[in-house]
Amino acid sequence: MKTRIKEYRARKDMTQADLADAVGVRRETIVFLEKGKYNPSLQLAHDVARVLGTRIDNLFIFEDDFEVVLEE
Repeated sequence: MKTRIKEYRARKDMTQADLADAVGVRRETIVFLEKGKYNPSLQLAHDVARVLGTRIDNLFIFEDDFEVVLEE
């Protein structure tokens, strides 16, 4: 899974720690999310999207979806 969390977080001028505090997780969780090494629960994905002011599907891109977008 690819994510755009870092991009959206930068737009809000938030650090990883800021985002972690806002959604109630450890900073390391945000690090793993940004690297695509952790699949969040639906609740966490919703919370991250809410804090960053976007929709879940703007932040999280599954590999298959990413390939389809590139082909179109």
